[in-house]
Amino acid sequence: MNIHQINNKHILFGKIKSPGVAYLCWFILGCHYAYLGRWGVQILYWITFGGLGIWAIIDIFLIPSKVENYNREIYMRLEQLEKQEKNDEFEQLKSLKNN
Repeated sequence: MNIHQINNKHILFGKIKSPGVAYLCWFILGCHYAYLGRWGVQILYWITFGGLGIWAIIDIFLIPSKVENYNREIYMRLEQLEKQEKNDEFEQLKSLKNN
């Protein structure tokens, strides 16, 4: 499901990823791309054995930015939902005031 189709803030909060968990996935199974929902890259990572280790070493430094990029879309959607809720509340108060 696309993040922009989700209209429930609780579900979105549950989709936020942690760099710590991503590092744990990287260390234990090398499945940090799967954790971030990038299955195509994950399969390529496994097939090449982490780029014969080079890709794996580079990922040590890139994991925080990859998690941040993933979470950025979620935070933007949460911000949109909060603005929409405020506008809806304002419109309700405005209509009550006019009645």
